[in-house]
Formats: sequence, structure tokens, C-alpha cells
Amino acid sequence: MRTSSSATSATSTASAFSALSAALAAVLIVLLAVLVPFSALSAWVDLEIDDTDRYVSAVSPLSSDPAVQSTVTDLITDEAMEQIDLGPLQDTIRDFLHETVRSFTTTEAFANAWDTANRTAHEAVTAALDGDSGEAVTIDLAPVIQQVKQDLVSQGVPFADQIPVQRTEITVIGADRADTLRDTFHWLRYCSIWPAIATLVLLVLVVGIATVRGGLRAALTATAAVGAGFVLGAIVLRILMAVGRSRALDEVPGNDRDAAAAVIDALTASLRTTVWVVLVVGAVLLVGAVVLVGAVVARVLLGRRRARRG
Repeated sequence: MRTSSSATSATSTASAFSALSAALAAVLIVLLAVLVPFSALSAWVDLEIDDTDRYVSAVSPLSSDPAVQSTVTDLITDEAMEQIDLGPLQDTIRDFLHETVRSFTTTEAFANAWDTANRTAHEAVTAALDGDSGEAVTIDLAPVIQQVKQDLVSQGVPFADQIPVQRTEITVIGADRADTLRDTFHWLRYCSIWPAIATLVLLVLVVGIATVRGGLRAALTATAAVGAGFVLGAIVLRILMAVGRSRALDEVPGNDRDAAAAVIDALTASLRTTVWVVLVVGAVLLVGAVVLVGAVVARVLLGRRRARRG
């Protein structure tokens, strides 16, 4: 009777421990699904959006993006043609100037001017995200226009001296949408990289405690939960990025939309890389842990079968 009672008690304890482990694994998966995107976004704000060199490095390749070149060309041409009135030759001059500016946007001088403009714009972008309501997030093209005008005038291009150098903006995020992002931006900036550090500490503690308390099988279960949490967190982050991009572009004027999309995609390129890295790591942990758990269970069952035969 005592043996039967002891066996029943052991079985009950094992069942309770298994139920507790399953509950903790589920909580861990949900927690990681929240922490992973939050950690990635806060680190992104701290390491890229708030850092001028990283910001410029991210948007620098856009000088060769067709959408950006087209938008800059149209803006400069439109501004110049407002200062020129040649009657029946107006359309001819417009086409000539448009093609000339378009050709210039493919040069190294334009790329340098684009970097200069964005280095200046970075301060304005962060100020807009920190600013008052009703303020859109824009990039001022005045430094680019200044460089274009200087080069075209030096080349003797007709009417290039008529290009006005004034504040000319590409809207990246509309005013109303920027208002909804400001509180989130402030919170992410305040948190910095600490959520990412907290996530790593949590994982080490969870897997470590599971190993000490439940041995190899518990450690593998915890690892599988971590992998599942990573996968789910990566999916959540990708969804948030897609929704955020769509909503940000909803309020951008039609003539700026392609360029704004290119800027947003360039700035979030590191986040897309993070999604894939986290997704792959999570899948490897999940699949690896499941395979190892299966191997351990199979070995235990095989051992019991041999013991019964013996």
C-alpha cells in the first residue's frame, strides 16, 4: 500500500510539474511575442533614428533611387518654371530643364548633395518627432537644389540661374499621422536598448532555472518555448512594420508618396533584417529543441520497453 501510495504521489507531483512547465512555457511565448518587437523598435530608435551617421548611411543609397530622383527632378523643375515665362516656348524649355536636372541626379555631385541635405534634415526629422502636434516629418531639399543650381550654372545651362533656392520639402510622414507616432517615439527613445537586454537576461534565467529544476527535458521545453516566442515575436514585428508603413503613407501627398516610401523602406531596412534574424534563430531553437525532446522521449520509452522484456 505504501509503495502504491508513493507511486501515486510521485505521479501526481510529476503531472503537476508538467502542467506548471506548460503554463510557464505559454507565458514565456506570449511575453517574448511582446518583448521581441518592443526591443527591436526601441533599439532601432536609439541606434539608427537618433544617430546622425547611421541615419545618413541608411538613406544615402536613395540618391540613386528612381523614385527619389524623379521627385527631386519634378520639384526643382516646377520651382524653376514658376520664375520663367517664355510664352509658346514654355513647354519646350520645361522639357529641356527637366531632362537636364534628371541627368544631374545621376551624378556623384547629386549624391554628395543628397547626403548633405539628409545630414541637415536629420536634426529636423528628430525635432519633428519630438515637436508639437500638427507638424509633419519632412526632408528639406534646399541644399540639394543649391548644388544642382551651382553645377548647372557652371555648365552654362540656359535658365539654370532662374532656379530658386528655397525651402522645398518631401513629406515623409503627414502631420496627423506624426501626432499619433510622437508618444510612441518618446517612449521607445526613453527605453533605449534596455528592453533588448532585459529580454536576453530573461531567456538566460528561464532556461537556467528550467535546467536546474527539471533537468534536460525541462531545459529543452524551455528552449522550444523561447524559439516559438521568437518566431511569434518576429511575425508580430513584421505586421507592425507593414501596418505602420501603410498608415504613414496614407497621408503623404501623391507626388511625394513614392519618394516617402523609399525613405521609409531605407530607414526600416535594419528592422527587416532583424525580423529575418529573429525568425531564423527562433525556428532553429524550436525545431532543434523539439527534435531533441523527441529523441529523449524515444530513448526513455525504449529503455522502459527493454526493462519490461528483461
